[in-house]
Amino acid sequence: MPKISVLVPIYNVENYLRECLDSLVNQTLEDIEIICINDGSTDNSLQILEEYSLNDSRIKIINKANSGYGNSMNIAMDKASGEYIGIVEPDDFVKRTMFFDLYNIAVKNNADIVKSEYYAYITANKQARKTGRFARFRTGRVINVFDTPALVRMQPSIWTAIYKRDFLQKNNIRFLETPGASFQDTSFAFKSLAMAQRIVLTSNAYYYYRQDNAFSSVKSKGKAFLICGEFDEITDFLNKNPEIKQAVNVQKLIKQYSAYMWNLLRVDEDYIDAFIDVFSETFKIYYENNETDKEFFRKINRKEFLALIYDKNSFKNIITEKIERSKQREKRRQLFSVRINASRISIVFMGKQIICIG
Repeated sequence: MPKISVLVPIYNVENYLRECLDSLVNQTLEDIEIICINDGSTDNSLQILEEYSLNDSRIKIINKANSGYGNSMNIAMDKASGEYIGIVEPDDFVKRTMFFDLYNIAVKNNADIVKSEYYAYITANKQARKTGRFARFRTGRVINVFDTPALVRMQPSIWTAIYKRDFLQKNNIRFLETPGASFQDTSFAFKSLAMAQRIVLTSNAYYYYRQDNAFSSVKSKGKAFLICGEFDEITDFLNKNPEIKQAVNVQKLIKQYSAYMWNLLRVDEDYIDAFIDVFSETFKIYYENNETDKEFFRKINRKEFLALIYDKNSFKNIITEKIERSKQREKRRQLFSVRINASRISIVFMGKQIICIG
């Protein structure tokens, strides 16, 4: 049994796939298997996989017709034989020590999940900014949602973690097999964090999450309604697990409201009215069931919320103003910006880097 099965779901990523695979075959933890699921790619992704598999027997290829992210991941989990499961997206890459370090933390703490911070990575200038940060008082110790309910509000970022395979199997934690590749990590991340008894967070970062892949599914504006199905799944899960629901339901509602707002600010204009309708109807039920309490409104603007459920035209005006402000900020950012991280300062003017220190 390998220590870790690394799952790599692949669809038309020939431009980035070699960098991803290089980061995996050179892991300092050698006892891994790398399960690559080619989901009907029409570019050279399969040929690249076959090339790498000839030189490394740890690479296992599952080649199938396109069926979407969720189905690909479920097939890969069924094939995995590792003690733990990791996930790496094929347009990203990881540090050589990632799985060695996470596995050792997992074994030391008998953890169901070990999760790290990560880097937002820009290909054009190879800039990496540490993000996905955890509150320091939550790192380096065993926690779960009963002592730390806000865990379920973390970004899904399922690829920054390893999961004990027996834990996933025992609790039947799988991906929804909806079409395409948008948001299918949402319910998987929520359920795994909610069910795990032993979670360890580390403030170290290993994963480079590529921000400027124009074909990334997160940039697809026409798939916003898929997030609703993910939260329907989460709601059903909590209703079946009342003890967990009591611990995390308010955190779930905050997360759901924030996710719906994020989608609403980026959805195609043709879908705004329809999405507001779903958004409003969903949260009106929660409000009238007294699920949105004081804790909820400490995070969510009450005036905006009440406009959503009782005055949708007013709420749409709020959204329109937010979208316009966002566009203006983006224009200013493209014109002039200063970017600072722990090791580098850069100044960008008219889309060109004019100063770089570090």
